[in-house]
Amino acid sequence: MDTESALFYRQLPKVELHAHLNGSVSSETMDLLMKRKPHLNIERGMTAILREQRRSLDECFQVFKVIHQLVDSGEDILLVAKAVIQEFAADGVKYLELRSTPREVTETGLTKQIYIETVLEAIRQCKQEGVDIDVRHTGGISTCLNRFLVAVDRRHGPEVAMETVKLAEDFMLCSGGTVVGLDLSGDPTVGHGKTLLPALQKAKNCGLKLALHLSEVPSQRDESELLLNLPPDRIGHGTFLHPEVGGSDSLVDKVCKQNIPIEMCLTSNVIGQTVPSYDKHHFQYWYNRGHPCVLCTDDKGVFSTDLSQEYQLAASTFKLSAEDVWNLSQQAIGCTFAPEPIKQKLEKMWAELKQQILQ
Repeated sequence: MDTESALFYRQLPKVELHAHLNGSVSSETMDLLMKRKPHLNIERGMTAILREQRRSLDECFQVFKVIHQLVDSGEDILLVAKAVIQEFAADGVKYLELRSTPREVTETGLTKQIYIETVLEAIRQCKQEGVDIDVRHTGGISTCLNRFLVAVDRRHGPEVAMETVKLAEDFMLCSGGTVVGLDLSGDPTVGHGKTLLPALQKAKNCGLKLALHLSEVPSQRDESELLLNLPPDRIGHGTFLHPEVGGSDSLVDKVCKQNIPIEMCLTSNVIGQTVPSYDKHHFQYWYNRGHPCVLCTDDKGVFSTDLSQEYQLAASTFKLSAEDVWNLSQQAIGCTFAPEPIKQKLEKMWAELKQQILQ
């Protein structure tokens, strides 16, 4: 990007709806963690993948195993959560929904309850310190513009999924609106979503919003049909939903009829090789249909990106004008799990900033 373009994408107000906490840890924060734990012999190249590199999905998940060794205590979680929020704010993100699977580590005393409490404490501290997502143009919103989705890792099976849903429900009721939903993620090649349907239905019944990784790999048409019947409130990736890549017209019809937004992560998909190249990304298929698409980072630390870069990539690859980019960013507000009054405040913020930035 030239300097003028870089400034535009950085100043562009943005909404981030698909950001895994541990995958979003920057190299600078990783350096701090590695210095704290030199006995692990972890080097920077083990926790991030450069943009020009390509990895299999399995290799990508191996990177997360390394990161989990570095982030295994409440102290670590507080450090990385605050740093991630600060970095998104510095990148022009005005509303952020983080997601993470609560973990327990016996050696450090970390429990799933403490895990979630610590993420919420990081959000609270960022708000208190004035480094939560920029509130200067929000017309006096007193609530924090960071939200949290508790994640179910599909690899752990239905019993753990149900326990996680119970945790998410408890925190939804006591977090003052910070915990808003449930994420379904983890290695998409493991298990079948049908075993998780009772847990997901329970989450939906108790008022949690559902953001489900769906059709992330080929040959998941049956699972996708089942999960779309819930239906989810947002779709993560949706890479193989449409018929041109092995999906089906019936899947597309379900998504379109229910107007389910799709979280799009360009760099993540290309590096992880579920999409062959940027110009072959399924963003174009859905964007051309006028379907709600939200650009996201997925794992900005692991994939060496940020949301400004993702918008620039989409614009240069698919020939989007500055006005197109602005509209794409603003459309994301309606896809958030925020209550209506906050959506209205965000719309007002975008309108104010448009006069300053988009000239």
